[in-house]
This record gives sequence, structure tokens and C-alpha cells, in this order.
Amino acid sequence: MLRQGLLAALAVAVVALPVAAQAQDEPQTDGQTGAQTEAAELYDRHCAVCHGADAQGGGPLAPALILQPPDLTRLSERNGGVFPVIRVVMRIDGRDPLVAHGSPMPVYGGFFEGDGQASIKAETGQPIVAAEQVVALTDYLRELQR
Repeated sequence: MLRQGLLAALAVAVVALPVAAQAQDEPQTDGQTGAQTEAAELYDRHCAVCHGADAQGGGPLAPALILQPPDLTRLSERNGGVFPVIRVVMRIDGRDPLVAHGSPMPVYGGFFEGDGQASIKAETGQPIVAAEQVVALTDYLRELQR
């Protein structure tokens, strides 16, 4: 059982590295501001391998996951028409972990920890504080909503 888990993790790593490198080389920058371009690059680098370049859940690693990555363009739709800022921020930075493939979804809170903090207005109207990149990714995902 342990050997199967180790082999599965190794297979995921082997697939993820070239895909992540390719995503880094191909940022989505058409018609975007500097902040939007940076957020798109962060998405491509950290999220697209599972959630897909189009954010609709069909990334190259999705077949290896027990729980399929959600369509991130429909977060508002699935939340009564309101973009779930708190849930998105907390999933990205690890305050609300999600087990997707036998282990938690990659959490980027620690990765972004050394950078500045920013606040974003939650759906309740209250500010929530997170790393600048987490806030940028959250804003980017909000703009992708259908």
C-alpha cells in the first residue's frame, strides 16, 4: 500500500514538473494590466496543472486526483451568485485545507509568506488579510467568473 502511494506521488511529480515549467513559459497576458498579468502568471505557475489553463478543472494532473479540481470559473454560480472570497483565500493559503489526492491541496501560504500582506474585501464586507499573491490570485479568479 505504501509502495503504491509512493509510486503515485512519483508519477504526479514526474508529470507536474514539465507541465509547470511549460505553464511558466506561457503566461496569459493578452489585454491585461500589470497586476492582472502577474496574477495570471501566478495562476499558470501554481494552479493550472490541476485546474487547467482555462480554470475549468481539466488540468493535466486532474486524472491522478481522487477529487477532481472544480471549475474555478463557476465559484460564484455555486455560491448563490456571490464570489466566495473568504473560502478562496483560505484554500489557497492553507487556512481551509482540502484533501484532493490523498494529501492536502498544495498550499501556497507559506510559499508567499515572505512577501507583503494585503487585504481584500470579503463577501461580508469585512477585510481579510493575506499575502499579496494570494490576494492577486483571488482577484484574478473573481474576474474569471461566468
